[in-house]
Amino acid sequence: MHDAPPTHSPVPSEPLAHGLKQRHLTMLGLGGVIGAGLFVGSGAGIAVAGPAVVVSYLIAGALAMLVMRMLGEMSAAMPASGSFSVHAERALGRWAGFSVGWLYWFMLVVVLAVEATAAAQIAHAWVPAVDQWLWVLLFMVVFTVANLTAVKNFGEFEFWFAALKVAAIVVFLALGLLAVFGVLPDTDPVGLTNLTGQGGFLPHGWDGVVSGVLTVVFAFGGLEVVTIAAAETDDPARAVGRAVRSAVVRILFFYVGSMLVIVTVLPWTAQQAGLSPYVKVLDSIGVPSAGQIMNIVVFVALLSALNANLYGSSRMIFSLAERGEAPRGLLKVSGGQGGGGGVPRRAVLASVAFGFVSVLLNLRWPDTVFLYMLNSVGAVLLFVWGLIAASQLRLRGRLEREAPGALALRMWCFPYLTWVTLAGLLAVLLLMLTDDVARPQVLWSAGATGLVLLVAFVREPRARP
Repeated sequence: MHDAPPTHSPVPSEPLAHGLKQRHLTMLGLGGVIGAGLFVGSGAGIAVAGPAVVVSYLIAGALAMLVMRMLGEMSAAMPASGSFSVHAERALGRWAGFSVGWLYWFMLVVVLAVEATAAAQIAHAWVPAVDQWLWVLLFMVVFTVANLTAVKNFGEFEFWFAALKVAAIVVFLALGLLAVFGVLPDTDPVGLTNLTGQGGFLPHGWDGVVSGVLTVVFAFGGLEVVTIAAAETDDPARAVGRAVRSAVVRILFFYVGSMLVIVTVLPWTAQQAGLSPYVKVLDSIGVPSAGQIMNIVVFVALLSALNANLYGSSRMIFSLAERGEAPRGLLKVSGGQGGGGGVPRRAVLASVAFGFVSVLLNLRWPDTVFLYMLNSVGAVLLFVWGLIAASQLRLRGRLEREAPGALALRMWCFPYLTWVTLAGLLAVLLLMLTDDVARPQVLWSAGATGLVLLVAFVREPRARP
């Protein structure tokens, strides 16, 4: 199915519904990576880099932006529900499509357990009478039903979730800037004191910046779902191009802008591990109930990520089944016209079933069995990004020769920035190997990747027609 050279419409029309609108895709792109990793996890980056965490976010964000530009180029030319898995198969062979598709699916359903459990912990703190496991069950059931009924339900959930997260960031940036200039009541202009004091802008030197990159780069994971979702719009090529163009720069602005406000308003030494830097800033400028406000935002961010991961995993395994790389029984889609038709319900159920298993392992053995699973996907995102870059290197020249009209969105400075991106990803992996905390993730993820590659190569002769 995917061995033919690309043309202007290289991928056959899929039986999935086209229920997503441009507004869904644009907001998914904006909100897809604004999650708990930013609102809470950014504190770890500040701890290791100080004010220079801004530079760490710039480097990590630029890397993510380059990957998304490459992915956007291929997805606009060859839209498919399997996105980069389809591209890898066309560029490098069936083994690549099989490997990256299954690794990405496994990563999503494992991370899904972390998000469901974290959201349940917040909800349990609000309503202690309801056990944590019941909250997990409720969230999983609600989002399973939403994904089973119609793709537009997924789009609407993500639209409003993302709108709330984007609104929270915009309000935070506005309040932060007012505080920096001393416009808010009981505040004085801050100036650059907190950027240059407490050890200066680089309190831990450039080593701190590098450590910051290792800490924050994974917060940019999630943008890939935009290109998966584009296949279920009325005009996939145009939709993905617009979504990628609008999302990457704005997300970089939200991330870097937020960090700049945080380290300008407060000394970086004032941040506490495990406490959201956003809460510290809002408390310092007198916003009442800042902690509870951020708890609500983080709660929504976790549910948004859970919903997006369930959607992305179901579409990826559906695409694998389309290409004979997963059980063919997963290809059945719901019938009917309009909103309820064209949903790969068996693929959704297969993904959520493994998600339930992951949640149970997380609740029962968070520090043993589930920790090993989590480590095994800890660096998979970098492997996925690497294959995206390698695929774009191979496909760009072929598209220019055979279907130049399909290149509605082009990677900048090809092939030089593609090679820079590959070198950057390799550098991050090598640096993770030198870090005591990150090393287990790289080794376990390399083991999981090696196992999937072994399966891919063993089944390769059988897969050939």
